[in-house]
Amino acid sequence: MFGRDQRQEPALSDRIANIATRRDRLLGGGRAPGPNGVEVLEKPLDATPAPPIAEPARPQPQPQAPPQATLEERLLVAREELANRLGIEIRPERRALLSRGDLAKIVDAAVQAYFVRHAIDANPLARRDLITDVIQMLLSPGAAAEVANRRNPHKAAIEAAKAQIQPLVLEHMDVAAAAEMPRAAFEAQLTGWVKELLAETKIQLNFTEQRELVESLIADMLGLGPLEPLLADETVSDIMVNGPKQIYVERKGKMELTDVQFRDDAHLMNICTKIVTRIGRRIDESRPLVDARLPDGSRVNIIIPPLAIDGAAVSIRKFSKKTITLDTMAAAGNPSISPAMATVLKIASRCRLNILVSGGTGSGKTTLLNALSRMIDPGERTVTIEDAAELQLQQPHVVRLETRTANLEGTGEITMRDLLINALRMRPDRIIIGECRGPEALDMLQAMNTGHDGSMSTIHANNPRETLTRLENMINMASSNLPSKAMRQQIASAVHLICQVNRMRDGIRRVTSITEVVGMEGDIITTQDLFTFQFTGEGADGLLRGDFRSSGIRPAFLPRAEYFGLDRALMEAV
Repeated sequence: MFGRDQRQEPALSDRIANIATRRDRLLGGGRAPGPNGVEVLEKPLDATPAPPIAEPARPQPQPQAPPQATLEERLLVAREELANRLGIEIRPERRALLSRGDLAKIVDAAVQAYFVRHAIDANPLARRDLITDVIQMLLSPGAAAEVANRRNPHKAAIEAAKAQIQPLVLEHMDVAAAAEMPRAAFEAQLTGWVKELLAETKIQLNFTEQRELVESLIADMLGLGPLEPLLADETVSDIMVNGPKQIYVERKGKMELTDVQFRDDAHLMNICTKIVTRIGRRIDESRPLVDARLPDGSRVNIIIPPLAIDGAAVSIRKFSKKTITLDTMAAAGNPSISPAMATVLKIASRCRLNILVSGGTGSGKTTLLNALSRMIDPGERTVTIEDAAELQLQQPHVVRLETRTANLEGTGEITMRDLLINALRMRPDRIIIGECRGPEALDMLQAMNTGHDGSMSTIHANNPRETLTRLENMINMASSNLPSKAMRQQIASAVHLICQVNRMRDGIRRVTSITEVVGMEGDIITTQDLFTFQFTGEGADGLLRGDFRSSGIRPAFLPRAEYFGLDRALMEAV
């Protein structure tokens, strides 16, 4: 019997060595033997050296399960720690090259090492579920919330405990002082209070439920309550609250109903009040609708009863934390714009053309305007005018102006037209208007015609020709005495380029046309399309297919491009 074992031992050792060699080749990094012969990572799985200018992000410290924690609680902590560590060690670009099977081998080895290090004895089914959850969290940014919801069947118990604990917590603390404390220190102090109060009120919650209760209390006190997880989810672009019990989000252009809810109408109204008071505005029955913004620049619209019949309605337009440029839009897998169109828009912005970005609601007008503004020369003085400040200009010399609503007495309102008239006295090189939708259109055109070349704005319209018609209508709001021909002449001389953006039914936002305003023929404004998007069909994945086509027409602003030394690049792009 012993001789048989000895004869089989070399073959088994060879197999283990081969497996270790293949794994090292896959990971691109070395491994060292750990306890009980289990291999553990010596260095991050992606051995590509980091750029010297930035230090790689370090994982945040994860809460450790107490010794008396149950196996389920320890597995939940293990899932968070492993997903956090592997998410940093395996970079996204490396992760995209790995097959799911290869990634499963890496996660399997990490789980095995974790179990040995923390003396966790889990059955094969629990170990398999842990590996699957970690893989899902690595592959899908939004999967963490889905896994957490699936693993948390005790949400009702947490909400019931919160209803009893929250008033007691508020009695013991100074909210103003808590807002100035570091989050980690406040969380540690609040955790101690919650444990004491749970013991006093004889409420039984396990370790995981206590953590979720603390996080929920912090979100209500310092953040936006139930909306905090949605705001942190980078896959969510829009959040729509239709009363306290119905919250939709938009992911990749598609609407989804979430299971997030507010406690009641009063809870929702408390969050609405917190949003608007941060920027010095108010929301009440005398002022039941308001535009606001979040600290990160996300745009918010709130409308409350009696105008909103089913409870307060909140619409939040989030901005991507990633900087979106024209090159980024052109390099996407299903691009919003072609490289040639991106080049023409760069040249148009650099040549100080007056540009209007037109499109429907949520079509990406502000995103494109931000991308165009990156071509503004850093030495120019730029003034931005908005209802709610959301433009993100990167230049050093920028003055940001924001409108103001009337006070309780009905006085003190500052409109966009007032700010535009004042901006003309501020010696701007360019004026950028967040959205033109009223009588300020007349002052904007006059500014474009009086030495403020390179100005930009957005406007709601379905196509470039309708954009010109809407401008005429808005000029009539300011002055109904101007003849139609005079208005059109002013538009034709002020506006050089119109970029039409549409959100198509597959959820992707595309620049469907770049139209140049050429001049006047009689009483008609003449235009010519430089680029258009031609729809060709729908793929098996549900995404629309099409081509960005150049008309081949010589741009009328070619002499201006020649003045800036960009004529050859313009002709090559067209």
